[in-house]
Amino acid sequence: MTQRSPKANAVLVQALGSGIRSTGNGLADLPALLRRVMEEEAWRAFVTPLGQLVEHERFIDFVTTPPTAGLGATVELMKKIVADDPVAADLLDQALVGRGGERTDLVDNMHEVVRPSGTSKEAGLRRLRKDRPDLHAEVLAGTLSTHAAMVKAGFRQRKISVPLTTAADAAKAIRRNMDPEQVKELAKLLADGD
Repeated sequence: MTQRSPKANAVLVQALGSGIRSTGNGLADLPALLRRVMEEEAWRAFVTPLGQLVEHERFIDFVTTPPTAGLGATVELMKKIVADDPVAADLLDQALVGRGGERTDLVDNMHEVVRPSGTSKEAGLRRLRKDRPDLHAEVLAGTLSTHAAMVKAGFRQRKISVPLTTAADAAKAIRRNMDPEQVKELAKLLADGD
């Protein structure tokens, strides 16, 4: 990544800030613009329209600081902006990782807390990025969902929903998702009643 000057970064940061504050014009451009600001780390150092040099060490500070020294936005809004762009969503998740590798979020603009990883899409991407970069790349390319990649990696078990309306509906769902040997074993276990 080439280091850009704070004046060059200012153009990106101001365009992103204007787009966020806009009520229509340029909203479609926001995911690509936010992605570029994160990729180039333009948020770290830029010049405001009044010529003031602004520097941020943490992305969350850049997001929550009022304009023009920041975006004056929320993490939730940033997530909505990148929701349909897996690469931008992954960059956002990386930008929100605090020191020590733990994810931190700002609650009520005053209190920073560590969030549990759980089974969220972000947690899945984080685990794949760390332990299975090959599958992580497939998710970012859009050829595999985060959940499917986690199952393929062995980090999650494959599960299905079985309709309980009738025994025939349940059997149909099971046959469609299990191989014949597994179906026989299941039938035996069900017949034994244990």
